[in-house]
Amino acid sequence: MTTSPPYSWLHPSAPPPLDPQIVEFMRRMGADSAPYPKRHTIPIAAGRANAEQVRAPWTQGGPRMARTIEQRVPTRHGEVRIRVHYPEDRVLSGALVYIHGGGFVLFSLDTHDRVMREYAGRAGIAVVGIDYTRAPEARFPQPHDECVDVLRWLQSHARTLDIDPAQLFVGGDSAGANLTVGSCLVLRDAGDAQPLGMLLNYGAYSTELYRDSVVRYGAGEYGLSLHMMLWFYGLYARGPEDFADPRLHSLAARLEGLPPACMVVTECDPLYDDNRLMAARLRAAGVPVAETLYPGTIHGFLEAVAIADVAGRAFDDSARWLRALARGERVNEPLTPTRGPQ
Repeated sequence: MTTSPPYSWLHPSAPPPLDPQIVEFMRRMGADSAPYPKRHTIPIAAGRANAEQVRAPWTQGGPRMARTIEQRVPTRHGEVRIRVHYPEDRVLSGALVYIHGGGFVLFSLDTHDRVMREYAGRAGIAVVGIDYTRAPEARFPQPHDECVDVLRWLQSHARTLDIDPAQLFVGGDSAGANLTVGSCLVLRDAGDAQPLGMLLNYGAYSTELYRDSVVRYGAGEYGLSLHMMLWFYGLYARGPEDFADPRLHSLAARLEGLPPACMVVTECDPLYDDNRLMAARLRAAGVPVAETLYPGTIHGFLEAVAIADVAGRAFDDSARWLRALARGERVNEPLTPTRGPQ
């Protein structure tokens, strides 16, 4: 983590308005969270259990699956559970491997079950969720290693799951997007087969927290806060050297040769600047990028799909990208116009 003065980055101005349906999502989440103590004041297990309870209502409903299976996959750190959703109307023979967010510490396959089923149903593709081991029980790079090993295992064993290994995608949200990029970096450097594309939802790509968007949106009223980010990184990293590792600080990585990326960017998000920087650096490295900014949204807004139309649009946009890439099309869309900070 660097400590360079941030002052040249700061551009004080009024934040843009939030989408009214996102405001309602925040209101409900806030009301459900209010009875619980701050997560940094209680044991990790209790904080996780509370997070599961708060998010449980938002995992209900959504697309019905033809079937769902779970199994254990071997990794260098022991077995890891995966969950595979098969949609009723399956039009793609491959799979989207989805890595849930939660700062490497919180959340699970259950908190993100509806997110995975939305992709399965809307894109017509099997979705494989990875139940990687979370911090602090598993500090960096164990979760990265586990995700790499699951991707390698799928290349060899996908057909046992009725999945075409030649049509694999990988993606995730927040910390899951970080794990996605980090995994692809390792696969590239090892000369292994890479996924067809990376689906990157409001990712955490940097351990540099001096950002204009962190100042604008990191005080806590938009969900993710600077305090939470510090807590997450403190529980995940083993020491100062990890903050510079390109698997974790992926904005500093060599990005040439990575798969095409679909980037879902939130407007009112402490990670806004990092997402814009990552899109620019991927393009500079010759990686095709389909980048869409969703006005009036906050970090984690895809979980609001039950009541927020903008979340549904984001799922549909990503589903179209998956289908286009599966057809062999080079997808490189311009940034969606927005009223947010430039």
